[in-house]
Amino acid sequence: MNNKTKKLLIISLAPTILKAGKYWSYSPYVNEMDLWFKYADQQRILSPFTYPEEVLMKPFGTKTIERYYIPFFAFNSFFNILKAIVFMPFIVFQMIRAMAWADHIHLRCPANVSLIACFVQILFPWKEKSTKYAGNWDPNSNQPVAYRMQQAILRHPFFTRNMKVLVYGDWPGETSNIHPFISATYYDTEKVPFIPKNYTQELVFVFAGMLVPGKRPLLTIQFIEQLNARGIPARLELFGDGPLMADVRAYITAHSLEEQITVHGNQDKTVVKAALLKAHFNILLSKSEGWPKAVAEGMFYGCLPVTTAVSCVSWMVGEGQRGIIVEPSLEQAVDHFIVVFTASDLNIMAEAALNWSQLYTYNRMEADIKSVLEGTFVSRV
Repeated sequence: MNNKTKKLLIISLAPTILKAGKYWSYSPYVNEMDLWFKYADQQRILSPFTYPEEVLMKPFGTKTIERYYIPFFAFNSFFNILKAIVFMPFIVFQMIRAMAWADHIHLRCPANVSLIACFVQILFPWKEKSTKYAGNWDPNSNQPVAYRMQQAILRHPFFTRNMKVLVYGDWPGETSNIHPFISATYYDTEKVPFIPKNYTQELVFVFAGMLVPGKRPLLTIQFIEQLNARGIPARLELFGDGPLMADVRAYITAHSLEEQITVHGNQDKTVVKAALLKAHFNILLSKSEGWPKAVAEGMFYGCLPVTTAVSCVSWMVGEGQRGIIVEPSLEQAVDHFIVVFTASDLNIMAEAALNWSQLYTYNRMEADIKSVLEGTFVSRV
């Protein structure tokens, strides 16, 4: 019996660019989309075919993709708003045309494209639909108006008939169409048993992420600097690149932190994995997150997360049972870390972190995607 969705439509802001006879897009997005496409007979994407910024690209593995062209548009300046108004009739026409073709409509939120799609999909209440909300679903968080509008529509069962909305985290009081959903990086075959670590020796931390203001890499470096200043030997392995790289290197040099901080830049997944296996902690002091990928990846290998309470992080770390939640203030963060560090059995916490994260593998994510397209999905969070 063929349980595949016959015609799958993806609507996304991520550009679909034709290059050397293949369609290319943002690498992490491509990895997940190939899973969705695996369970459809026909695959089409509605997205911009240009993008104003350079992104890490790779080709889709699926060879039979077709695309609906729409121009890139934004609402971040008066000129861009005027352009968007001019483009809007064509964009809406393309969306109606694409949705009419599809058996299953899948939206990638939040974004400007998905904001328009949230309104247009109301015209197709009989169609099977799903939405992956890859941003911060926390109802109490401070978010742009466009994101709030998308959340308001997606939370309303009347406007999202036949739609499953997949969100990061398990939030109380949600409507029946909202389903917790977990992304994953590692496969079942990459699981490792828990190995207790010695927390009386020099503490090794891993930061893996973009060097951008939202990830607060400088605060992370200052956190390590302060631990050493307070007599707790600590070292940071810093992975990633971005616009703050020069600032990071300058701070390390100015404060003579070369013995405490090692800057690795972008590295292969296997290199980061090897570092996580050796480290005591992974650290992410973000301002905001959708899915805190770095936290989940560290937990998978028994790294105890040190993190701020953004997005679904508090839920991921069991409200502090399998991770250390700190404030985004340097003194408060260091103070609280030292309290937990000196009063808790960190190996028990780290083992709980590993056991939780290893529930959510790439294999399980693929099975969940398949069940969404078959209409049998039940959240197992």
